Amino acid sequence: MNEVVEKTGLLAEPAGKGVVPRTDAVTAKKEPRILVCDGNEAAAWGVVLSRPDMVAVYPITPQSSLAEYVAQFVADGVLDAELVEAEGEHSVLSVLHGAALAGARTYTASCGQGLAFMFEPYFRTPNLRLPIVMSIVNRDGITPQCVWGGQQDAMTVREVGWVQLFCETVQEVLDTIVMAYRIAEDRSVMLPVNVNHDGNYLSNGIVRIELPDQAEVNDFLGTPDVNWHAALDPDRPMGVDPLTGGATGPGPALFVGYRRGHCEGMQNALRVIVEVHEEWARRFGRRYAPLVEEYRLDEADHALVTIGSMAGAAKDAVDAARDRGERVGLIRIKTLRPFPLDAMVAALDKVRAVGVVDRAVSYGWNSGPVHQETLAALQHCRHRIPCLSLIGGLAGADLTQTHFERAIAETAKLLDAPCPREPVWLNAEDR
Repeated sequence: MNEVVEKTGLLAEPAGKGVVPRTDAVTAKKEPRILVCDGNEAAAWGVVLSRPDMVAVYPITPQSSLAEYVAQFVADGVLDAELVEAEGEHSVLSVLHGAALAGARTYTASCGQGLAFMFEPYFRTPNLRLPIVMSIVNRDGITPQCVWGGQQDAMTVREVGWVQLFCETVQEVLDTIVMAYRIAEDRSVMLPVNVNHDGNYLSNGIVRIELPDQAEVNDFLGTPDVNWHAALDPDRPMGVDPLTGGATGPGPALFVGYRRGHCEGMQNALRVIVEVHEEWARRFGRRYAPLVEEYRLDEADHALVTIGSMAGAAKDAVDAARDRGERVGLIRIKTLRPFPLDAMVAALDKVRAVGVVDRAVSYGWNSGPVHQETLAALQHCRHRIPCLSLIGGLAGADLTQTHFERAIAETAKLLDAPCPREPVWLNAEDR
């Protein structure tokens, strides 16, 4: 047990397996293969390129076709992985716990009520420091009955301890899944990663994508390095996840060691996410803002804050407003956990008012969860900046350029008037 605390809580250097070093650059870069596909197929191709040893999935709308694509790739021999079709989401993640502890690189996907059914092992995964990668094809919650897109699922579990990345485009979905393994398996992080893409919009929207060369991705990822800290190994027996804590004895200090190590891993992830995105851009030519994207913030008076696929329509609205002479910009959050406080404060400090558009609600605060995150970041800004909550896109509702033009107009009012406490419900009058 002490060995687990030492290596998991404090992340000491391992005594076991090593990592095959990656080369600094690919010398003979190959032309990418072009595909026309939807976001769930792109995610499945990201899984293929990442070469997991085991995949466990249970289908649920709008994630189902992702699970089907992965299963088809395994059946066709495109992906050489062990496929486990479990009886439910709780078993899906439990199976992957055992596989990761045995040294396997692993993958799964879920959303909505499936994620809710998975919650017990989902909570355990980051505390075991298992670098599992999992897509969440974002879906709103029930009740009323709903199978459509929204971000209530991911926002509800954002305090559990997974790294959470949100994508704007289908190409970004594929690229981020590959990058997620580098982030998760970095020895200073060793945490599971959720790659979020919005259900219906990114899961089913069909676009052109570039498929990187497998050899180049292999060189980028290197050899899986999954269980050096806590391994199921008969020759090196150890207790994994023993009863820990209590009021007296060494339990409280051990528990603190686990939690503190987890927090340190999350903070280390901020640096690693930046480094991995930078290397991806250098090798594959596609650059994404790793933490926070600043869009047309130069000389902006006010800005919208967005997350996920909605950013595309929001950028169109910002462009149109700029054409009209309005000084508005946009801040897109790519990394929600760990929260990129410094990057967010740097962006917020450039404007005098912000409007935060959420695709989920924060019950009890009468606003959106990203609005709450932004309010916390604003406490570190140089000046007091009013922050309006706008909620839209629930249960698959469209968030169009017209909705964002209204969001810009409502945010502009904060420059001359007090900020209302009530949120603006962007789809409330849609018919």
